[in-house]
Amino acid sequence: MATYSIKDLEKLSGIKAHTIRIWEQRYNIIEPKRTDTNIRYYTDKDLKYVLNIAFLNKSGMRISKISKMSSSEIVATVKDLSKDNYDNSAILQTLTMAMVELDSQKFEEVLDNNIDQDGFETTILNVIVPFMEKLGLLWFTGSISAIHEQFVYCLIRQKIIATIDKLAPPEFQKDKVVLYLPEGEEQEINILLVYYLLKYRGVPVVYLGSHIPVAELDIVYRVHNPKYVYTIPSEMKSKDSPQEYVDKLCNVAPQRTFLIGTHQVSSMFNNLPSNAHELEDFNAVIEFFDNKEA
Repeated sequence: MATYSIKDLEKLSGIKAHTIRIWEQRYNIIEPKRTDTNIRYYTDKDLKYVLNIAFLNKSGMRISKISKMSSSEIVATVKDLSKDNYDNSAILQTLTMAMVELDSQKFEEVLDNNIDQDGFETTILNVIVPFMEKLGLLWFTGSISAIHEQFVYCLIRQKIIATIDKLAPPEFQKDKVVLYLPEGEEQEINILLVYYLLKYRGVPVVYLGSHIPVAELDIVYRVHNPKYVYTIPSEMKSKDSPQEYVDKLCNVAPQRTFLIGTHQVSSMFNNLPSNAHELEDFNAVIEFFDNKEA
């Protein structure tokens, strides 16, 4: 059984630790357990309960009303509200609950509802990206396990790939773009999202996936002669610094235009080569290719 500190509850629920303590004292919402050394901790059941309460509170329900509800009433109300339209903070809260509960049906329902309502691109920008950023923070601070991260990663990856497969083939008279991740980089979600954004705009993409050595790129250059190469260097994985990596990349193929995603390495470049452009987020990717086609 996993245990959580009050700081873990804060990070996962978005409710300040101070507020949770007030809820405990004033409304008897939850009672922490204590170790033999009198250190408070919370269980999986406590976490799910706080997540549900936080969802109702962020949806506009007063804590004084929630405190009078039974556990079953709280769960039923959350389920009903989850079917309706609500703001992004509530969506992220529901996804977090589904992650903690390892509930793939709930997780996919939230994404599918948002996609039906707003479209996939808006869901990328307003739901998937913020949730992945939250997931990274939770993983980095130790508030979730590798199981939670992998569970979410696989669901989102499957959703992106399925959506890409439904898009019409691109017009191949357009300039091709090679997409890949460098050696040692395993997080494929960002590069898959770029794949979708480009294919949706009719841009022909040569998708190579992850762990691609710079020296091996010459093969795809000769076969496809792409105008653009998009990658996301990682300062955490590469033996080179992001600056050194991009310098090497651009020097090997000076006739190519390199688009450097800096989602993970923002402000790491002192001076980019003349054939490289920094695209700091997904909106920058969209703007670059929309302007190119204008």
